[in-house]
Amino acid sequence: MQRTLERIGLPGTDFADLTGPLGATPKNTIHAQGTLKLHHFKPLTDNVYRVPVLIVTSLVNQPYILDLVPGQSMVEFLLMQGYDVYMIEWGRPRKAHQHLTLEDHVLDRLPACVKQVLQHSGEKELSIIGYCVGGLLAVLWAALSASANGSKASPLKNLVCMATPVNSDGLESLKAWMGEDFDEEALLAEHGNVPAEWVQNALRALRPFGKVAGAMNLLNNADKQEVIRSNLRMGKWESDNIPFPGGVFRQMVNDFLRGNRLMEGQWQIGGQTVKLEDIRIPFLHLLAQDDHITPYASSRDLVLKVGSPDRQELILKGGHVGLVAGRGAELRMWPALDSWLAPRSV
Repeated sequence: MQRTLERIGLPGTDFADLTGPLGATPKNTIHAQGTLKLHHFKPLTDNVYRVPVLIVTSLVNQPYILDLVPGQSMVEFLLMQGYDVYMIEWGRPRKAHQHLTLEDHVLDRLPACVKQVLQHSGEKELSIIGYCVGGLLAVLWAALSASANGSKASPLKNLVCMATPVNSDGLESLKAWMGEDFDEEALLAEHGNVPAEWVQNALRALRPFGKVAGAMNLLNNADKQEVIRSNLRMGKWESDNIPFPGGVFRQMVNDFLRGNRLMEGQWQIGGQTVKLEDIRIPFLHLLAQDDHITPYASSRDLVLKVGSPDRQELILKGGHVGLVAGRGAELRMWPALDSWLAPRSV
C-alpha cells in the first residue's frame, strides 16, 4: 500500500500525516476525575438551544471518532446546528484503576459530569447521547436516576442511544467465545485491566477479513486522496483502543454477557435494580443495518423496553462506525438526529 501511494506521487514521509490532527474541534476541559475529562466545545453559532447535550462515549474506544476532522465530525455538525455540546472522555485506565466497576462509572463519574454540565450551562436539564457501550452506561444511569428521583423531575430531558447493545443473546459470537469456559479471572490476574490489543483483536475477530477488505478498498481508490485520508482516519481510530477496566469487564462478562440480567430485569448496580421501563423521557435509538459489533438482535429490545410514550427507533444504512462518522453519517444519521433532537431542546 505504501509503494502504491508513492507511485501516484504521495511520498512515504507524508503517508503517516495524511490523516491530519484528529479530535481538533476547539474545546475546554471543565472537569476531571482520575483519568476522566469532561470537555465543553466552543459554540459555533451566536444562538444555542437551551438544553445542553452531553455525549457519553465508549469505555474501550477513543472519543475522537465523533470528532474526526472538520467536515467529518458529528460534534462539529451539532455545534453548527446550534447545540451546546459537552463530551465525556473516560481516559486510558492504568493498573491502579483495575478495580473500577460499573458502580464507579454509573453512580459516581457519570452523575458528577451531569452535575458539572448543569452548573456550567446554568440549565436544570440536559440531553444525553450515548454511543455503543457509552449508550449502555447512559441507559443504566437514566433508569436508576429515574427510579431514585421518583416523582421528582430527573435532570435528563432526552436520551439518544446509538448502536447500544442491551440483549446479550444477540451477541452470539462474543457469547460463544466468553462462555463458561472463558477464564476472565486469569486474564485480569495477569494484566489488571484488559489490554487494548486484546480488545482490538476481539473486535476484529467479529469480522476476520474486515482489515484485509479495508486495505483492498484503499488500494482500489489509491488515486482519490480524500478517500485515502478518510480511510486512514478510520483505521487510525480503529487501532487506537483503550484498555477495559478490570472491574467493569468482570461485570460485563458475568452479569451482561452470560447472565443477560438487563433483559431478565435482574441487573443490580450498587444494590439497585435497573428497570428499563423507568425510562419515561423522550427516547431515540439510532442503529446501523450492517452493524457487526452491535447486531440488531442485541439492540432491538431497547426501544421496546423503555417506558417512554415518546420513543423511536431508526435503522440507517451503514455499519457500526459508518453510523456516526463518514459520508453516510453526514447524509443520513446526523440530519436524523438533529431533526429529532431540535424540537425537544427548546
